[in-house]
Amino acid sequence: MTYSEPARTPARRIRIRRTRVVGLLVVIAAIAALGYQLRASSSSTATSPIDVLSGEHRGALGGALTSTVWPAYGQAAFVETGRSQVRAGPNQHAAAIASVAKVMTAYLVLRDHPLRPGQDGPAITLTEADVIDTDRRRGQRESVVPVAAGEQLTELQALQALLLPSANNIAAVLARWDAGSADRFVVRMNATARTLGMTRTRYTDPSGYDDATVSTAADQVRLVDRAMRLSVFANIVATPSATLPVAGTVHNTNTLLGRNGFVGVKTGSTSEAGGCFAFRAIRWIDGRRTTITGVVLGQPGDDQIAAGLAAADAMVDRITGRRGEGAAPRVPPPSHTSPSESCPCAPR
Repeated sequence: MTYSEPARTPARRIRIRRTRVVGLLVVIAAIAALGYQLRASSSSTATSPIDVLSGEHRGALGGALTSTVWPAYGQAAFVETGRSQVRAGPNQHAAAIASVAKVMTAYLVLRDHPLRPGQDGPAITLTEADVIDTDRRRGQRESVVPVAAGEQLTELQALQALLLPSANNIAAVLARWDAGSADRFVVRMNATARTLGMTRTRYTDPSGYDDATVSTAADQVRLVDRAMRLSVFANIVATPSATLPVAGTVHNTNTLLGRNGFVGVKTGSTSEAGGCFAFRAIRWIDGRRTTITGVVLGQPGDDQIAAGLAAADAMVDRITGRRGEGAAPRVPPPSHTSPSESCPCAPR
């Protein structure tokens, strides 16, 4: 009896100490886990140029940006004013991009042969070989503009033919004019893509008609944002129509132009690529002029171009949450343009 009570006291203290130690270890483990998560999050933000939005994230426009901003099909990405990170939706994978590839073609031509607003640039003389190539492409139901041997297009007119009615034959003309051959131009397209960090992009032709020309929405946003810094490029894609020597007046395939704040950039469609649209829209959000540059790829529908346009329009509405004060006023097109009629429907 003498030793029974003292014998239980140390045991109780040991149990209390163990409980305290276990509790302390749990707290330390929780703190360590939280610190790891914070470090991982910080590291990811600092090193990754793409912010993949799945679930709910805080958007730059104030409200919560949810996964519902993305189209139900295909893939999409965008970047906002003042943001360096491209926000990419799910399903980012290398896919055919159709005539969105012409953004790279125009970007390279303007980088190699810069134009200032109001300049037409040097003349490009078309040959009988260009006429034969045009006839071949027309037979394949590609998007082309009529040309004639001996016809002269200024650099500006060639770029208008490339970007407005989406002329595949002029993409080939510009590639040969710039690099000596389409093959050499394609090499330069891929080299430029690498310098821009477009790691899942591969170009095989200057027009995008070849379905082996593939990219992701996130990669194309990087390029579109860079191309729109060139004032002549931005002016061309904001133009509803233009006049060419043989083809006459040609129409921009971007029928959203001038509506809901859309100021460009380039449509595309093939049976493999679906409906594609690289776009820029300007909205007034809470009194702030906000630019949204984005790309949608792989949109399904009987009218693929319309499907791409509709997906982009709805996406911009969802990004802004329809909280804006309306679209920013459209900048008038350059004075060298004139009204036109639409080109025949063809893969673009």
